[in-house]
Amino acid sequence: MDNSHSLKRVVVTGYGAITPLGGNAHQSWDAIMAYQTGYRYMDRRAGGIKSRFFGLIDDELYLKFLPAGIRRRLPRFAHLALIAAREAMEMAFGNTSPAQYHAELDRGAIIGTGWGGLDETVCNHDKYRSSGLGSTFGCFYSMPSIATAACSQLWALRGYQNTPAAACATGTIAIGDAFDAIRHGRATMMLAGGAESLRTDTAVWNIDVLSALTREEQDITKASCPFSLERNGFVLSEGAAVLCLEDREIALARGATLLGEITGYGNFSDAVDFTVPAGDKLARVKTIRTALSQAGLSAGEIDYINAHGTSTQLNDRNETESIKLALGEKAYSVPVSSTKGYSGHLIAAAGSFESIICLQALHHQIMPATHHLKQPDPACDLDFISEGHRPASLKHTLNLSFGFGGANAALVISKGAL
Repeated sequence: MDNSHSLKRVVVTGYGAITPLGGNAHQSWDAIMAYQTGYRYMDRRAGGIKSRFFGLIDDELYLKFLPAGIRRRLPRFAHLALIAAREAMEMAFGNTSPAQYHAELDRGAIIGTGWGGLDETVCNHDKYRSSGLGSTFGCFYSMPSIATAACSQLWALRGYQNTPAAACATGTIAIGDAFDAIRHGRATMMLAGGAESLRTDTAVWNIDVLSALTREEQDITKASCPFSLERNGFVLSEGAAVLCLEDREIALARGATLLGEITGYGNFSDAVDFTVPAGDKLARVKTIRTALSQAGLSAGEIDYINAHGTSTQLNDRNETESIKLALGEKAYSVPVSSTKGYSGHLIAAAGSFESIICLQALHHQIMPATHHLKQPDPACDLDFISEGHRPASLKHTLNLSFGFGGANAALVISKGAL
């Protein structure tokens, strides 16, 4: 039975981010437009770490808006999530409260993370082992849903909640699931996004030992160069990015500024390997096609793709082939870029930050270039916008995210008839 007529339209009314590129979403976008790089050289060989480039947030975090009872219980990834969420809420509602427009049980939150408070958990474990006493907040440090819970408390979001943990696809899945919740009437307003902060040697070594991180030791332009012949792994970064989604009718009725519309979502699993993408590319292709189908778009109607583009040998080639299989001949005429050459890889926040980039691309009508792409891999032969940022007439963008464990997610983010 076709019930598509009863599905709600879902719009974006706010977004926020804190990344190594900037303290908020606009600073991060401006840094990309200025071709800045958010990561730097760090020698961590004392910790047995071979990678040399990392994206860290150096400024002291502004957390005075958080009640002490919440602030003291949160690990760093959750602090970052709350900073991004606050920016999103202020953009969406200004000085008003969402309670004026959305019923108490219709306001929800989905804030995902890949490894949660691993840093704090490791440090607390060391403290406990040495003294027999750890932090009384240790339980919360290792609780992946703590950022979702904190957002719920701070803004009285008592509706649908969840905490996806899908490695590098987490942020996109959080937004997609929030979109589904509003679309099907389970909520009218959702905060959705992801956050990650992995700074200790233990946490970094865990990823470095898999040979996933960049092996470039000197040249920063080769540390993260998606789709380049010289790529050799990704740059690990920390950060958070959160969107505020609303039922379009309610957002219009309250006079909100509509920043974009989520029109399609796909999510399928490789189920093949923990780190290697599936060679048959079936799940990635299905993920892309499902998002397009839900948005009611043909392959030729996508104006820009923000690729996952990690700068690893395996992902970039597999992703290129997946786009070709999903879009057919149209793949060669759709501009694609990865923005991880600027930001590094924000892991759980990557997909939600790149969703914000899609929204800003729609607003400014410009497609960000793939940074550091000087010598393309012949196997990565799509239009990867290597010459510099490109002005364009944009209506529909596609955001792709693929994660360890075989997670694949895609969002169609549209300008639409707002």
